[in-house]
Amino acid sequence: MTLKGIEKLPVSVSNSVALKIYIKVSEINMKLGKMNSELSHAIVNDNFINIMSMRESLESTKIEGTQVTFDELLEEKMEKRQSNEVKEVLNYMDALTYGYDQIKNKNMPISSNLIKKLHAILLEGTRGKEKDPGNFRKIQNFIGPDNKIENATYIPIEANQIDDYMTNLEYFMNGLEHNSLVVNTNDTCFNFDADPLIRTAITHAQFESIHPFLDGNGRLGRILIILMLVNTGVIDKPVFFVSEELEKEKARYYDLLNGVRSKNSDWEGWIMFFLNASERMINSILKKIEKSEKLYTNGVKRLKAKSEISLWFLMFQEPKITVKRASEITSYSQPTVRRALKKLAELDLIYEEKSKKRNRSYNNYELLRIIND
Repeated sequence: MTLKGIEKLPVSVSNSVALKIYIKVSEINMKLGKMNSELSHAIVNDNFINIMSMRESLESTKIEGTQVTFDELLEEKMEKRQSNEVKEVLNYMDALTYGYDQIKNKNMPISSNLIKKLHAILLEGTRGKEKDPGNFRKIQNFIGPDNKIENATYIPIEANQIDDYMTNLEYFMNGLEHNSLVVNTNDTCFNFDADPLIRTAITHAQFESIHPFLDGNGRLGRILIILMLVNTGVIDKPVFFVSEELEKEKARYYDLLNGVRSKNSDWEGWIMFFLNASERMINSILKKIEKSEKLYTNGVKRLKAKSEISLWFLMFQEPKITVKRASEITSYSQPTVRRALKKLAELDLIYEEKSKKRNRSYNNYELLRIIND
């Protein structure tokens, strides 16, 4: 059966379902507070966020079928060569960084104009470059197993409805009243003033269901998860990296998104799935912060020279690096960098590639194990 369109926001659920959701949100908000605190006190916080952003970008594009590995991403980034798949991952990072800067540093709301700009960045020079980057679609699209609309599993709203639906979503995302959000119900209504985590879960599903662009909706929708939580002050840094958890249960992820599009919308199923995935992600990040900090501080205790400590710190931002690249970043001369990296390798803090005579890479494998765990 083909599902068509979706209702505008807000969302109503039974009072008993709302209570269940509120209990879970309360538990997660406590853990989010701990995560924000741990990150603010971490020595390698910015480096950790950078490397986790790369991981999030990779996992989000994997959901859409990209096959590149994290090691391949680091390799191509280090060598400044980019396959189409790596370009997609790096574009995702660029879009996330741009959006974060606009919201956090320039106090911009999440608007249709910002969303269009992010879309243009996301698709620049990639397989979607011919899909009108930065503009809402002007034709009907659909989701299905092939390119035949008669086999579609879901047909989004018509193109001439997009502006209206996106205005409704915009006000909801930014926690603002609007006449399209007025509703009368005896149930619990998750509206523009709902808890940010609940609103974020609903926003993601609604954006995916509107499907305003010809390509890149999934990736952009997952970027909006992070940006919305920054915008609402739930997180200080762009660290809500839930894509890995969604990718682990990809079939359920898509099925539950379809569930909110049916006549009897299963918002409980979707919201609880999103919250549980978020909780697992937060637990994972807390462990990774702790292990990364321990790895760094234990390494510093074994180092003496300032250049060695600086390069060790850099290896938490660039876990795979060459002497040339490290010299460019740190402004140390290449001989100084080479000596420092060789010292780190001698202490088994990092590994020096042996198969090349020139342009050898130095690898922080222990950090990569922590990140990939």
